[in-house]
Amino acid sequence: MNIGEIARRAGVSRSTVSYALSGKRPVSEATRKRIQSVIDELGYRPNASARALAEGRTRTIGLVIPPASSRLTHMQLDFVGSVVDAAAKADLDVLLSPSGGDHDRSFERLVSESRVDGVILMEIRLEDARVDRLREARMPFVGIGHPADDPGMFWVDVDYAGLIDHCVRHLADLGHRHIALLNRSPELVAAGYAPGHRAGAGFQRAIIELGLQGTELLCGDDARSGQKCIAGLLEEHPEVTALATINEAALPGVQRALREAGLVVPRDFSITGVVASQWAEDFRPPLTAADMPSDQMASQAMSLLVEIMGNPSTPTQHILMSPPISLRRSTGAAPAGSRGMTDRQD
Repeated sequence: MNIGEIARRAGVSRSTVSYALSGKRPVSEATRKRIQSVIDELGYRPNASARALAEGRTRTIGLVIPPASSRLTHMQLDFVGSVVDAAAKADLDVLLSPSGGDHDRSFERLVSESRVDGVILMEIRLEDARVDRLREARMPFVGIGHPADDPGMFWVDVDYAGLIDHCVRHLADLGHRHIALLNRSPELVAAGYAPGHRAGAGFQRAIIELGLQGTELLCGDDARSGQKCIAGLLEEHPEVTALATINEAALPGVQRALREAGLVVPRDFSITGVVASQWAEDFRPPLTAADMPSDQMASQAMSLLVEIMGNPSTPTQHILMSPPISLRRSTGAAPAGSRGMTDRQD
């Protein structure tokens, strides 16, 4: 049964039935009672789409993802899939919208054309104009990550600074004194990519507090870049015996460069970091790492978004996740003598 049949039996127009159901325009009491009588007689129950339309909602949320030119990492793909699953459980659809570069128009359409009821915003920068635009449009939104200083924003994030700090301390406990950080690409970091900056800050903090020697590398998000970065590291800093990373996409290249240098993990070189569990399990040997909690992040972000879509006056909430480091087999005791000393002795 649909609105057209109710209108025919009540002797009114379809729009009058819609107004009576939604309350958007006044309908005389006699007409409203006649419509309600027909509804009761027919046992009509509007479906979710009809209810949403009557209430001026789309029952769709926007998920703003990196641009198509930036290949999604496993970490990001896991998160996107988890958001879709969490939205389905809340009876919501998901509209993906790339943002950045030539895709800024897609983001603007998402915000300005009433396509969605709320937004989950990925890849937050330390200073992010998209946050200001969503506020200007009065669009409910939750950030995956957070800007440098925005206490009024709802966000869910991973403690990159703390986790990389823990990774360095784990390596130091194993006797490593020359440690490198393999960060994300120079372009991302230069653009203010928050995880890259926070990982770098956590690395420097641990290096200084523990009195270690540290080298930070900015590396493209692909295997070829990983191989090139590690080959250069081994040539310029042969004393380095361990690596922490947040750049999972570079890991196959890291593995290749170490193998070509004749180094065995973890006998000669230890590796740890913050990556998706799939990358950690596929690494050889399996990677000691803080596994990204994609499912929990998506669930928490969706819960927050649903809450603020229903109640815009909800107090601001920040959720910072710090998953434990899973000890696998890619870290071990530092070699007895540094490669730099061995090279000089040769």
